[in-house]
Amino acid sequence: MFDLSDCTLCPRECHADRAHGKTGFCREGASLHAARAAKLYYEEPCISGTKGSGAVFFTGCNLGCVFCQNYDISLGEDGNHGVEITPDRLADIFLRLMEEGAGNINLVTGSHFLPLLIPALETAKARGLQIPVVYNTSSYEKAEAIRCLDGLIDIYLPDLKFFSPDLSRRYCGAADYFEYASSAIREMVRQCPEPCFADGSHSLDEKNDRDDPLMVRGVIVRHMVMPGHTEDSRKILRYLYETYHDRIFVSIMNQYTPMPQTKDQDPLLQRTVTKKEYDEVVDFALSLGVENGFLQEGGTVSKSFIPAFDGTGIL
Repeated sequence: MFDLSDCTLCPRECHADRAHGKTGFCREGASLHAARAAKLYYEEPCISGTKGSGAVFFTGCNLGCVFCQNYDISLGEDGNHGVEITPDRLADIFLRLMEEGAGNINLVTGSHFLPLLIPALETAKARGLQIPVVYNTSSYEKAEAIRCLDGLIDIYLPDLKFFSPDLSRRYCGAADYFEYASSAIREMVRQCPEPCFADGSHSLDEKNDRDDPLMVRGVIVRHMVMPGHTEDSRKILRYLYETYHDRIFVSIMNQYTPMPQTKDQDPLLQRTVTKKEYDEVVDFALSLGVENGFLQEGGTVSKSFIPAFDGTGIL
């Protein structure tokens, strides 16, 4: 699984010789590249807290959504390809973020670097990393790859983007997305079968989200409502609730933002999600009985929420 000279790490199994160049779908070779490592305040309240989540943004991506908000570092041919770092340097970054008061270490889109992330995490933990580690992923992963992270990850923050093979083929070039993503999430829940928070509780009941304790272990599945596709969102939410009930948290997001690279794509991608569409999806979740969830209020659709991928915290 970890032979990067004939890479089959992700479901695409492109057999790229990443040891001799950035030849695979993810456009990354056999060394780590990251574009930013700093505290982030835009995650769910129990992840960001008041002091921020220590987010490390890796370059490249094995899914490649056409609407990606991090397009410049994920798939942009002329964009920011980040800074090359060693696993030891990455461990240093984790420890620095902890010293700066970050509530956790947040690994953003690092699945294609798994063989290098594992030793970095092991080194950091051996050197005193004590805050939770968050694995933030598109979920287009093999379950056996996620299994290799057992004991290293405290909180899984996966997307579940699409139920429909047609939509995932059209927008991500991966008709088998749901098949792999649902299997990967099942493994994440096996490792973290119950949400746990810093105050010892297993649920959130604060009236103000800002008062939520930090999550220390668990799974939060994110689903971003896409314009014109509320039926697919309902299928996603029904699947999650009927499969896991309150063993996971569900984050229903309204932040879809039309990006420049979508101008020649599906016309639906040129607009945001309407309030009616989002409310429809939220009402459906409530009708199912979803209680462990996060909602987004107005004002979340903005490119200002995209951080600067300028090497902050890496260089």
